[in-house]
Amino acid sequence: MRSFVRSYIQAEKARREENGDAGFSLIELIVVVVILGILAAVAIPVFLGLQGQAEDNARATVAANAASQYAAEKANDEDYAFAVGDFASLAAAGKYEIDISGDLGDFCATVTDAADSLKSAKSGPGCPAPTPAG
Repeated sequence: MRSFVRSYIQAEKARREENGDAGFSLIELIVVVVILGILAAVAIPVFLGLQGQAEDNARATVAANAASQYAAEKANDEDYAFAVGDFASLAAAGKYEIDISGDLGDFCATVTDAADSLKSAKSGPGCPAPTPAG
């Protein structure tokens, strides 16, 4: 029986080489498509989340820079009053709205997204501490 199976396998190999059958089977192609679908289903939500996280980090960076700039201006001139035009370079051509309230030791810089007022970031010694997510 073994010699029959062995000779059959050798005959099939010889037939394939002779006919040039060198391709993927339908099952192999289906497995590859399923694996790619699973990878796409996992990767797409991750990439979408990264974009939102980058936007949040950009707002936080602008808030921190506005707080630093305000502190430097106030330290140089005690009579300095916040003016939106002074922070135009940080506002990214109208993408963010910047507001600063308080005095030198107790101020808070708030940066709000001009397109979505619910998206904001705060920085400075007078800002309330963030509440932990729970």
